[in-house]
Amino acid sequence: MVDISVKNLTKFFVIGENLLEDLSFEIQEGECVAILGRNGCGKTTLFNILTGQMDYDSGEVFVNPNKKLGLISQIPRFPAGYTVEDVLRSAYAELFALKAKMERLEKEMAGDNSIELLRRYDDLSNRFQSGGGYDMDVEVDKVCNGLGITAAQRVQEFDSLSGGEKTRVNLARLLLEKTDILLLDEPTNHLDLRNVEWLEGYINSFKGTVLTISHDRFFLDRVADRVIEITDGHAEFYSGNYSFYIEEKQARFNLQLKQYEQEQAKLKQLGYTVERMKGWGINNRTLYRRAMSIQHRMERIKKTERPKTEKTMKATFGEKDFSGDMVFSVKNMEKSFGDRTLFSGVELKVEGGERIALLGDNGTGKSTFIRCLLGDEDCGGKIQFGPTVKWEYLPQIIKFSHPERSLYDTMLYEKNCTPQMARDRLGAFLFQGEDVFKSVGNLSGGEQSRLRLCMLMDEKINLLILDEPTNHLDIASREWVEAAIEEFEGVLLFVSHDRYFIEKFAERIWLLEDGGIRDFKCGYSKFRSILEHEAMQKVPEAAAPKVKKEKPKGGTKESEKLVRRLEREIEKQEQVIAELDKAIEAAAADYQELTRLLGEKENAEAVLFDLMEQWEAAQS
Repeated sequence: MVDISVKNLTKFFVIGENLLEDLSFEIQEGECVAILGRNGCGKTTLFNILTGQMDYDSGEVFVNPNKKLGLISQIPRFPAGYTVEDVLRSAYAELFALKAKMERLEKEMAGDNSIELLRRYDDLSNRFQSGGGYDMDVEVDKVCNGLGITAAQRVQEFDSLSGGEKTRVNLARLLLEKTDILLLDEPTNHLDLRNVEWLEGYINSFKGTVLTISHDRFFLDRVADRVIEITDGHAEFYSGNYSFYIEEKQARFNLQLKQYEQEQAKLKQLGYTVERMKGWGINNRTLYRRAMSIQHRMERIKKTERPKTEKTMKATFGEKDFSGDMVFSVKNMEKSFGDRTLFSGVELKVEGGERIALLGDNGTGKSTFIRCLLGDEDCGGKIQFGPTVKWEYLPQIIKFSHPERSLYDTMLYEKNCTPQMARDRLGAFLFQGEDVFKSVGNLSGGEQSRLRLCMLMDEKINLLILDEPTNHLDIASREWVEAAIEEFEGVLLFVSHDRYFIEKFAERIWLLEDGGIRDFKCGYSKFRSILEHEAMQKVPEAAAPKVKKEKPKGGTKESEKLVRRLEREIEKQEQVIAELDKAIEAAAADYQELTRLLGEKENAEAVLFDLMEQWEAAQS
C-alpha cells in the first residue's frame, strides 16, 4: 500500500528558479526512507508541503488519509504555564476526552441504570481500552526513560527548557501519539549518543512509515531502507542505506563519466570525418550529401551530460612544530555549580599526536570541561600546558564580535590579511563570488562554522579543540571538514555526538560520567564493546546465579545421581533462556529494558554452558 505519493511536484520561490521541479516518488507502507541533499535543496520545503503547511505550484501530492502523520521540525507552541508533563499528556487528548465522557456517564448512572446508558458506557470503555487508555502511564515512562527526560524535567515549565530539551520533549510527544507516518527533520540534533541509540531502536521496531532528513551518517546506516536524494529539484533513488548510497552514487558517476567520454570521442571522430568528406565533396555531390547525413545523425544522438563533480574545500591547517613529550596535564581538576558537582578528581595527561574524543550525556559538563581547560571558566585543580603548545578552539555556539561586517571585511580586519589573501582563503572554503559580501550575521549555523574554521585554518597551531564541529553541517560540508582535519598532525581534542566522525578520528576516548572522567585508550568500536560488556556484567547476580562445579564423589551410583540432577538443571536453564528470548522480543522498543534483558540472557547462557561442562565430566 502506498502511504505517500508525489508526482511532478514543482515549487518555486523566485519565478524562473524552481526549488523543486517535476519531483516524483512513492513511499510504501512500513518503509524507512532517508531524504538526502545539500542544504537549501528543498528537503524541509518538501516536508512542509507533505504536512500541508506550505502550498506548491504544480503537481500532485497524496498522503494516505487513513493514516496519522506527524512532523518533528519546528517546535509547536503550548499554553503558558504548561509543564513538560502537560505537553507529553497532550498526546492523549482524545483519550482524556473519552475519559471525561465516561466520568460524566458514571455520575448519570448513579441515579439511572438504564440499558442505554450502560451500552454507551460500555462503548466508551472499549474505545478507551483499545486506544491504550489504561497503559498511558507506562508508555509515557518508557518513552521518557528512552529519551532521557528525567522526573525533575517533567515538572518543569516547557517554556523554561533549552532548545535541545524542547526538541526531545516534542519528539516524545509525537512518539506517544502513535503516529502512523513519521516525518523526522534532523531528529538526532540535540540528542546525545544514548538517546540517538534509543531512537534507532524505536524506529527499527516501528511498524509505520518513516521519512527522515538527517546528516547523521551512522544513524542513516542503522535505520534507512532506501535513500532518495534531491538534486537540482529532481529525485535520485538508491535501494539501500547510506553506505550503499555512497558506493552506488560513485558507481553511477563512474559509469556516466565513461559514457560521456566514449560519446565525446565518437562525436569527435565523426566530426573529423564530416569535415574531411565536406572537403572532398566540393566537386563530388555524393560525398557531400553523405557528410551532411553524418552531421544530421550526430545532431540526433542523445548526448550524456558530463557528471557534475562536487566542489571541494582546499584548505589545511598551518601547523606549529611541537617539541617535548607533554601537551598538557590535568591534576585533581574539579568543577561545581552550587551543590551540583560536574566532575572532580580528574587526572589526565596528553602527549603529542593524540586524537581524543570527549564523550558523555547531555548536561554532564563536556563544554564546561573544555572551557575550564582553556581558562575561560574557573575550576579547582592544576592544569599545565607544554611550553611550545599553541591551541585554537572552535566552540559549539559561534559568535562574531561584528556580525554586521561582511565575510570579506571580517577576514581583512580580524586576520590582518591582504585583499587577495582574504579572497583566496574564503574561496578555499567555497565562499565565492557575491557570497563574500554577505553579512556574517545573516549566515546559517553551518556557514558560520565554516567561516570560523576558515579563520582557524591559517593559524600556526599544534593543539586543535573542537566542540561539536559537525553540528549544522550537511554531509558534504562534514566531509570537507574531515578532510582538513585528516591532514592535521597535531593533537586533536573534540566533543561530538557524530558517531561517524568519532569512529574516524578518535584513538582515545574520555567518558564524562558520574562526576569523573574515564580514560579509554582505544577507538570508538572497542570503547562501545567495553561498555556493552560492562552493562551485561552489572546485571544482578541473583538473576543468573553462579553454579559451582561439582565433581563426582566416586562410585557409579553417585555419578548417576549427579548426571540426572545436572540434566534437570540444564532443562530448567533452557526454559529460563526461552522466557528471556520472549521478553527480549517484547522489549524491542525499550532501550534500557532491552540492555538489561540481554545482560541476563548472556549470564543465563554462561550458566548453561557451565552446567553442560559438568554434565560431560560426570558422564565420563
